[in-house]
Amino acid sequence: MQEINDLLARMSSFHPNEIDLGLDRMLGLLEKLGNPHLSLPPVIHVAGTNGKGSTTAFIRAMLEAQGLKVHVYTSPHLVEFRERIRLAGRLVTWERLLDALKLCDEANENGEVTFFEITTAAAFWLFSQTPADIVLLEVGLGGRLDATNVIEQPAMTLITPIARDHEEFLGPELADIAREKAGILKAGAPVVIGPQADGLRDVLEEQARLKKTGPVHIQAQDWMSYEEHGRLIYQDENGLLDLPLPRLLGSHQLSNAGMAIAALKILVQKCVIELSDDAIARGLQQVKWPARLQQLTSGPLFGLAPKGAELWLDGGHNPNAGQMLAAALADLEERAPRPLHMIVGMLKTKDPSGYFKAFKGLARDVITIPVESQANGEDPVLLAKMAVDAGVPASAASSVSQALQKLALIPRDTPPRILIGGSLYLAGEVLKANEDVLD
Repeated sequence: MQEINDLLARMSSFHPNEIDLGLDRMLGLLEKLGNPHLSLPPVIHVAGTNGKGSTTAFIRAMLEAQGLKVHVYTSPHLVEFRERIRLAGRLVTWERLLDALKLCDEANENGEVTFFEITTAAAFWLFSQTPADIVLLEVGLGGRLDATNVIEQPAMTLITPIARDHEEFLGPELADIAREKAGILKAGAPVVIGPQADGLRDVLEEQARLKKTGPVHIQAQDWMSYEEHGRLIYQDENGLLDLPLPRLLGSHQLSNAGMAIAALKILVQKCVIELSDDAIARGLQQVKWPARLQQLTSGPLFGLAPKGAELWLDGGHNPNAGQMLAAALADLEERAPRPLHMIVGMLKTKDPSGYFKAFKGLARDVITIPVESQANGEDPVLLAKMAVDAGVPASAASSVSQALQKLALIPRDTPPRILIGGSLYLAGEVLKANEDVLD
């Protein structure tokens, strides 16, 4: 493992910038590797701002419930790098990962490629060497110039909700960001579009027309997914499915599950896969996606929380994610009232004020902390001021542990509900410190 960590660290130094969008370097490296991206199983390519990972997790769970072998590529990882690559349903082994990274390193010959490019090339090589039925490929950043966008003929493309994020790379306006995300659309490939802010659906449909994609399937127009009497109802032109509620909590997960079902039903119609209604139902109940409103029920950090407390973890880090998370916690509050306290760390590149505003009147207070693994983490004192300015009482602490200990000292009649959030990097630190095992 240490050899892999050393190699990954060296790979991060190949390019002077952490992010430098473009496809030329990636295509050149893939050519040296024998173009493994051209010999993959059918690919579902997923872009968007919010919900990419959850929607991908739903698709994977449903396909695996059908007995299919699924390759998955996601980013970033939470605790260890190999979380990014699943080979036929299992996390890549350290041995196979090391072999792939060494091969890419030799092929690159110290060329100026980004860390994401060379590690994505390693994933493609691994996928090409391992039999599977389908590949789930999540975009890293944007779409048009993302390293994953070398796939020429995906089986389908899927765009989850788009929000402001990485404006310095994708453009200042939501329409600009939408066009960048739509860069994954390909001629002839069907498209699934999730719920979008006003005007963005038109932008995406226009891009689909320009690229001459296959049929475009739009949420709330071509299908719906909603809760009724404690069940998930999925409805399209072919009928209605009465399904169990997803294992992942929050009304936004009903939407993500709907996108997954819509995508897979299209592939069934194209005879790419077979999928039973029973597999869809079992996938909804078996799906796992860490740090997305995940409840922690044991471990060292859980032991520091006030007695009887609920401890929740979520990696959402932008205003749109904050709104969806606040809605989910408000629903929890309605069903089982508890005082809500937040422990939040964020990066300087995010919008803390927009995130905190969603919790005004819902959270009793926020304790802000550093994101210790990241050099560009926001100062907790400044972050606390942003929370106060957004209408949520706040104070700073030096760590998650100290924040939990502070909350444990507060006299109370009802055990609290505690949310740790604001950053996927922070979520990874929490899972590692709490000794959670990822599989």
